[in-house]
Amino acid sequence: MGKSLTQKILEKHLLVGEYVPGKEIGIKIDQTLTQDATGTMAYLQFEAMGLKQVKTELSVSYVDHNTVQVGFENADDHKYLQTVAAKYGIVYSKAGNGICHQVHLERFGKPGKTLLGSDSHTPTNGGIGMIAIGAGGLDVAVAMGGGEFYLTCPKVYKINLTGRLQPWVSAKDVALKMLELFSVKGNVGVVMEYAGSGLASLTVPERATIANMGAEMGVTTSIFPSDEVTRQFLKAQGREEDWVELKADYDAEYNRVVNIDLSTLEPLAAAPHSPGNIVKVSDMKDVVVDQVIIGSCTNSSYKDVATAAEILKNKKIHPDVSFGIAPGSRQVLQMATRDGYISDLMASGARLFEAACGFCIGNSQSPKSKAVSLRTSNRNFEGRSGTRDAQVYLVSPEVAAASALIGKFTDPRTLELEYPVVDVPKEFLIDDSMFIFPKAADKNVEVFRGPNIGAPPVNEEMPQNIAGVVAIKVGDKITTDHIMPAGARLKYRSNVPKYAEFVFEPVDSSFAKRALEAKKNGLHNVIVAGESYGQGSSREHAALCPMYLGVKAVVAKSIERIHAANLVNFGIVPLYFKNVEDYEKIAQGDRIELSDIRTCLKNDDPVFLVNKTSNQRIELMYNLSERQKNILYAGGLLSYTVKEEN
Repeated sequence: MGKSLTQKILEKHLLVGEYVPGKEIGIKIDQTLTQDATGTMAYLQFEAMGLKQVKTELSVSYVDHNTVQVGFENADDHKYLQTVAAKYGIVYSKAGNGICHQVHLERFGKPGKTLLGSDSHTPTNGGIGMIAIGAGGLDVAVAMGGGEFYLTCPKVYKINLTGRLQPWVSAKDVALKMLELFSVKGNVGVVMEYAGSGLASLTVPERATIANMGAEMGVTTSIFPSDEVTRQFLKAQGREEDWVELKADYDAEYNRVVNIDLSTLEPLAAAPHSPGNIVKVSDMKDVVVDQVIIGSCTNSSYKDVATAAEILKNKKIHPDVSFGIAPGSRQVLQMATRDGYISDLMASGARLFEAACGFCIGNSQSPKSKAVSLRTSNRNFEGRSGTRDAQVYLVSPEVAAASALIGKFTDPRTLELEYPVVDVPKEFLIDDSMFIFPKAADKNVEVFRGPNIGAPPVNEEMPQNIAGVVAIKVGDKITTDHIMPAGARLKYRSNVPKYAEFVFEPVDSSFAKRALEAKKNGLHNVIVAGESYGQGSSREHAALCPMYLGVKAVVAKSIERIHAANLVNFGIVPLYFKNVEDYEKIAQGDRIELSDIRTCLKNDDPVFLVNKTSNQRIELMYNLSERQKNILYAGGLLSYTVKEEN
């Protein structure tokens, strides 16, 4: 039996376990990336574990999230990141150099390598043939120190692409079609592996767009083969020596095969408030648009920017539309400027934003009240834009530009324009001057620590009994943005006691105070949730800050992969209802007990939640490896790793 591309790469990097889908394996990580919203805590944890040097082939620290600096906190964090990178031998990408996923694709991504990133959209680099996985910062810190990264050996789905995209239909529409087919839940432990004759017509940036939004489906990662298209992209980046041909065996077997004829696709959009709410753009023609923004790690390549510019050349955007564009990298910005595309966009009435995440994470460019905002980003969770009642739609650059021009949701196929064909440049502009490449780890570097930067809190060992209160009960599709708000609050990411004040702020602003009071009174806090709890960002603060507030367990119908791993990493037990109907038997404020939970886990016995308020007994399930159980017993991965090192 032949092997999938996923199996080939994972087996080559296998350090612990066997390649058996559903079983836990540990793999070697070749490269890591962090960004400033998650990187500060990752490196603080790296230091706390007593690790002396970075042992990966390459580790890069990007500054791309909080580049809008109000107050000293972000600037202090950036200086910390620069000095800690110099001390331990990490490449530092300065603010303004671009978004981590776009820049890494351009300058560092290598086919056949493994990449672990403290950002959920790290799978973007699957577009270049990497096994690229998003994880919590603590997992990345361990990997930087040479430790294995553990994951469930995945099922592999083959996505067989045929045909060719029609004019005005783009890679974003492929990503949205995938979300229509697979939804935002139920795909944990799956890798999407793309294949088929249709691949030849998709450039590496287009492939990266598709891989990027696999994160919204909850998959482990997505991957494309490394072929002649990949070689040409790397050659244009001056990195042809990094290319290697990679593909699945002709007789490889897959857990599922899905066929998509690219020629049958049409422009799509994700309607509020989920990337999985897919609608046809042609059905949205009467919707008035207030704001349009092109950018984010999903759609900010040279082709995306140039295509929008060609559509808007010698035209003016609608006077009622606020239109902005954020190139994904300094390279894209420089080339689009050189080639006249930025001038064309500015002449149309566009605003030019920094090459950063900015608007996508809600720290700038929030729309007006009840605005309809069209964005080329990957998430449209309620309130993520910074405006709670905004109606945010996810669209392609083509739909974005056409709608900015008309002032209404517009199917670009209705424009009396010839579709602008933008080819991938045969040679990209190479300027790596905003990277700081360390000559070697320098132990004499003094790491800068501002007053907002504190040591990561360490949890106590897991108790024998979890006894306390249901601190909050939430519904389905609670994202990490609901748990730990981003935007302006992110500046407190290095100060856990302060950041913890805002846990569940968008859902229940009284949660933090209530949970902390219960903790002071000797009670354990438990979170009860519906389906797909913890979807969205890999931000480990969504587990770290609840841990600080005394949360000991999460009981849910289902929990997304990265968040479940983060819960374990911080000593919070992820538990699942055996019967989902039992969710209705628990209310916020109920006094509950999980008796002998430590012993139950050790003996692989069922865990029972006793609701003392309603006098009911509810059976729970768990899916934990022996390694994860040991981490929980120790109180989390930080304590466990320090113990193992000693």
